[in-house]
Amino acid sequence: MNQSDLLFLVLILITLTSLTVFVVQFVRSRRRGGEDDDRSGWWEGPWDDDDRRR
Repeated sequence: MNQSDLLFLVLILITLTSLTVFVVQFVRSRRRGGEDDDRSGWWEGPWDDDDRRR
């Protein structure tokens, strides 16, 4: 196995991992059904609650 083969295998591994993460995220979002169940997205943290007007 030379360096070219190793690079090819690493690129295949990265591609498969990215594709798996994309599919899992897509399935999880579809399972949720788009309903607003008062759960924030992963990018929204508790710090966002401080900016809301009461």
